[in-house]
Amino acid sequence: MKEFPRIVFFGTPDFAVASLERVVNSGFPVVAVVTAPDKPAGRGLKENASPVKVYAALHGIPVLQPVKMKDPAFLEQLASYRPDLQIVIAFRMMPRQVWSLPALGTFNLHASLLPQYRGAAPINRAVMNGETETGVTTFFLNEQIDTGKIIMAVKTTIVADETAGELHDRLMLLGADLVVRTVEMILSGKAGGTLQESMIVDPEALKQAPKIFRDDCRINWDQDVSTICNFIRGLSPHPGAFTEMAMSGGEKQILKLFRAVPEKSMQNVMPGRIYSDGKSYLKIGAKNGFIQILELQLAGRKVMNSGDFLRGFGKLFPETHGI
Repeated sequence: MKEFPRIVFFGTPDFAVASLERVVNSGFPVVAVVTAPDKPAGRGLKENASPVKVYAALHGIPVLQPVKMKDPAFLEQLASYRPDLQIVIAFRMMPRQVWSLPALGTFNLHASLLPQYRGAAPINRAVMNGETETGVTTFFLNEQIDTGKIIMAVKTTIVADETAGELHDRLMLLGADLVVRTVEMILSGKAGGTLQESMIVDPEALKQAPKIFRDDCRINWDQDVSTICNFIRGLSPHPGAFTEMAMSGGEKQILKLFRAVPEKSMQNVMPGRIYSDGKSYLKIGAKNGFIQILELQLAGRKVMNSGDFLRGFGKLFPETHGI
């Protein structure tokens, strides 16, 4: 095990664990991790530890879980680990007192090709927008979110039918490799970084990746079929694109869609109308054709393919139309 640089790792979800594991397996000394406080989850509201905390506990790495990043007690405890370098992945905004602490700086891994898609949901937003290319970027933290000097970046293609969840898993592994390479570059003294402002030709062309809320997940059937399919796969599997459908009796049910195929048509299609033969296909009308549903979930039920759904719940929808 190397003795330098002493690294403190900040992160919470599985996306961060892959990088933490790669750093540890590369022999770099992770002297502590900082992660979110445990949260109650499940029916019994049992305290649930973050994936980063679980990994750290299994490998004997001290864990810090501050409620407030500016808490003097936390800042004192963090300083006691004498970090030379800090790595941040999928964590909350940090004050200057924290990111300016180590002599080698603090860097972040972001799941986009900065300066494009700054924000909390870069993977989802890139897929929702129908991008064909994305990547991962490491950059030094500063006062503003996702704007620091870029250290390294790696590109990858977004496959035509790839969901955000599938892209997430690929970027997680790609990012883990980039994090280790970034540590090595910083140690070599060659990580001066590139100002993001120097990479921006047209500020109006920058796309943002704000946090996704429930209302952002509602499908607009008046849009064209390609836009809707990108929207669905960009929110799959979490948080899930949804629509409301009228059931027998008049009540409405939430229907989440996870996989769909665009089917352009010159027919006179009514947006939002269900088209099905009740057994082999399930389509919903859109602006210029149909959205063929492959995988979906009725509220309170498990995710299933369209065939199983029709056999089990097809009769719940009274107004279906053949094509």
